[in-house]
Amino acid sequence: MSFTLALVGRPNVGKSTLFNRLVGKRLALVDDQPGVTRDLREGPAKLGDLRFTVIDTAGLEEATDESLQGRMRRLTERAVEMADACLFMIDARAGVLPADEVFADILRKKSARVILAANKAEGKAGEAGLLDAYSLGLGEPVSLSAEHGEGMGELLMALEPIAAEAEEKAALVEAEAPLVDLDVSDEGGEETPTREITKERPLQVAVVGRPNAGKSTLINKLLGEDRLLTGPEAGITRDAISLPLDWDGLPVRIFDTAGMRKKARVQEKLEKLSVADGLRAVKFAEVVVVLLDAAIPFESQDLRIADLAEREGRAVVIAVNKWDAETEKQSKLNELREAFERLLPQLRGAPMVTVSAKTGKGLDRLRDAVIRAHDVWNRRVPTAALNRWLTGMVEAHPPPAPGGRRIRLRYATQAKMRPPGFVIMCSHPDKLNASYKR
Repeated sequence: MSFTLALVGRPNVGKSTLFNRLVGKRLALVDDQPGVTRDLREGPAKLGDLRFTVIDTAGLEEATDESLQGRMRRLTERAVEMADACLFMIDARAGVLPADEVFADILRKKSARVILAANKAEGKAGEAGLLDAYSLGLGEPVSLSAEHGEGMGELLMALEPIAAEAEEKAALVEAEAPLVDLDVSDEGGEETPTREITKERPLQVAVVGRPNAGKSTLINKLLGEDRLLTGPEAGITRDAISLPLDWDGLPVRIFDTAGMRKKARVQEKLEKLSVADGLRAVKFAEVVVVLLDAAIPFESQDLRIADLAEREGRAVVIAVNKWDAETEKQSKLNELREAFERLLPQLRGAPMVTVSAKTGKGLDRLRDAVIRAHDVWNRRVPTAALNRWLTGMVEAHPPPAPGGRRIRLRYATQAKMRPPGFVIMCSHPDKLNASYKR
């Protein structure tokens, strides 16, 4: 099954140039003047062994009215919604502009899969912009030169997981095609994890948080030795360090990352490199442990870090450190749970545990929470089990009936894992309101 890739970004970042290179023809107009492309343009693309559909879009601008720019933007947003993935392009020579940050936030809400590409990155002129691209929080940027054809191999590697998911989804749809109503027949019906953790393929865990939250101390306690430099000063760790760990029989590769401060406070190039390294570790991890300081939990930066891990599609565990210093533990725990549910609703259901990296108390609970989060993240739920759940939910909460005809939910199936994603086939999906979908 082919997938659809939308090229989006500010005017004049090279979308049309890349479009022409992918389709192998000069189909889109290219000029130094920004804003040449106004309509959506589709074409059959070829990159290595991949075959897919690519959409060239108008340059995103901060206009939301009925002007030409506003209408072009809505058309581009429509392409984002219909595509399987988006390639968000920035100009590496110009760097990340305020408009890029605005559009990055929009893409997070509108598209589940976003690949960040820094175009015009040939030579040294694009290095600073490529580094700055990490600040957008969309993962590791792909370095490209659409004009000279550089970076196509890296782009191919970034697109291969999307192609694999499209094939998996097509296979699932084909397998479930005979179902036209709710199917509650089952053989087994248990939720089954499919990822076996071995020494050859250990569980990838990244520990992230604000400076001085105790990340290195926690990992040292798990290792049973002072492997990482620690101290009272904030920001000691600069590199994302990867270490093998046998966590009570669980093979793990754990990443210690630099403390992540607010972007406005990150001035030195070295700290920018450290933060970028940490973001890269988040991308390649399977489980992200967000470590909080019990004395000042759920600060704004904590929320941003947790949200980043969730947007990257990682399994998230919230660990509250320095619990040994708390005197009113029960009241503090109730306060933490209330704040977690209120401030991080997108992580509802994620485990939260209290630990002390200094004394080692609670690390067994942390291990169980990591295993549980990975199990959910990597789980495939049988269609029969999903449909039994769907039947009960439909009986308890009947779908709306616009125009007097009730929307019919036919069946549910899991479309992907890591993280799990589900599809419910229904009549008139466009008339199903957002609250019912939630």
